[in-house]
Amino acid sequence: MIAQDKIAQIIDRFQFLEAKMAEGVSGAEIAALGREYAELRPVVETVTAYQDLINQVTEAEEMLGDPEMRELAEAELPDLKIAVAASEHEVQLALLPKDAADGRPALLEIRPGTGGDEAGLFAADLLRMYQRYSEKKGWKFEILEESLSELGGVKEVVARIVGDGVFARMKYESGVHRVQRVPETESGGRIHTSAATVAVMPEAEDVDIQISPNDLRIDTMRASGSGGQHVNTTDSAVRILHIPTGMIVVSAEKSQHRNRVIAMQVLKTRLFDLERQRVDGERSADRKAQVGTGDRSERIRTYNFPQGRMTDHRINLTLYALGQVMQGDLDEIIDALQADAQATLLAEMGA
Repeated sequence: MIAQDKIAQIIDRFQFLEAKMAEGVSGAEIAALGREYAELRPVVETVTAYQDLINQVTEAEEMLGDPEMRELAEAELPDLKIAVAASEHEVQLALLPKDAADGRPALLEIRPGTGGDEAGLFAADLLRMYQRYSEKKGWKFEILEESLSELGGVKEVVARIVGDGVFARMKYESGVHRVQRVPETESGGRIHTSAATVAVMPEAEDVDIQISPNDLRIDTMRASGSGGQHVNTTDSAVRILHIPTGMIVVSAEKSQHRNRVIAMQVLKTRLFDLERQRVDGERSADRKAQVGTGDRSERIRTYNFPQGRMTDHRINLTLYALGQVMQGDLDEIIDALQADAQATLLAEMGA
């Protein structure tokens, strides 16, 4: 049963935000109120629909005492009670604790793991997969830093993804992705296994992380690489060392100013992500709810090309649609991961 006091609190808060915004507050405050209002609106709509169904059931039960209306009420009640049960589940999902970072842009980092050149080529395939998925979702996908091998594989890539609910969906991609296939470089037709590591982090905002200039060492240098846009003849590349953690970030675009901005943003995001992992680890030491967002050394998925099979090991989901998956059709997988996470949270809350 839904806690009515919690529903009342949400509706009261929503009405307060509505009234406050109508008063005409300052720009910064209106932006903050607008974000909260937008987050609460679908919750209130779900709750309102649930309350309307409850009222309809009450009215139908009262009609049972009226001989003229009894038959109609008996016909309506079974369907109404089924609708109430479904609506109650929707309300329970709407009231689940939200990750405050779900609505943020995300930084995506992909690096090859075991497997040599083939791991780099697979990392490049994953990059294209996420680019295509972003296109399907209408998100903006921007590569901030990319280092390629002579074969066209990825040595390291950092991308920024901006759009509606980016981190809420992309966070399930963090972990080790394993591929089983015959490499292009393999003449004997043998199947090889290699891997790439994916990290997805919510983009940090200025209020999240405060970095002292004394904790940084910033160097400029000449960009280098296998060729292309990242090689130039001026000292435009920027290398930032965060002394307390030893974390190093490099950006090698053409503009030194842009490189400083990119490198600082990546550094802040990585530090923010470290803090989130620390807090989540303490809060959920004995919880399973962080499906796909926890240990990044965990092997989360296998892509078997000879069998055309993709298996997500966290929820034992297997799809024989590898071609579509590699073309960016990830919604079925991510929807299943979200549903599993929600079911775990509901069980923990005794709902």
